[in-house]
Amino acid sequence: MKEIVAKRYAKSLVEEFGLDDLKNISEILEALSVIVKDKALYIKVFAPDISKDDKESFILDAVKGAGSEKLNNFFRILVSNDRIDTIPYIAEEIKSYIADVTKTYSGVVYSSEDIDTSILSKLSEGLGKKFDSSIDLTYQKSDFDGIKVDVDGLGVEINFSKDRINKQIVEHILQAI
Repeated sequence: MKEIVAKRYAKSLVEEFGLDDLKNISEILEALSVIVKDKALYIKVFAPDISKDDKESFILDAVKGAGSEKLNNFFRILVSNDRIDTIPYIAEEIKSYIADVTKTYSGVVYSSEDIDTSILSKLSEGLGKKFDSSIDLTYQKSDFDGIKVDVDGLGVEINFSKDRINKQIVEHILQAI
């Protein structure tokens, strides 16, 4: 439900601001998302017993560096509608929109073995050509026996499992006999 509401708020930001402004807004939303996602901090700052005026002044103080009255009004509406908890979802929507417009995506390579940065850059380059985008890959060690590449913004997941490859080799040999 929060995702649906967040899409509407994100849409209003996209319609009102240009790409450069949206990049700045995305950073602001990401910073506020940290507070909203941290339950202990969220309760201290946005507890139900804290007045809406105090919540509003806290957020407006946090975003005053942006110097945008439109953005201030956006956050006033969020507070007045009790939608502060949608900030992380709005941040994700804005981040996704920026990635789609600029065709710049980030992904993660999972493997149980270490992967060299030169291999990551070659994978990034190859996937970037395939999808006509710029893709930045990072490595994360996991217990996956093989290699798994996940690029969320594009909805791409590629994996090579050692077990699956071994099974396919055995099947192929059995069919050849």
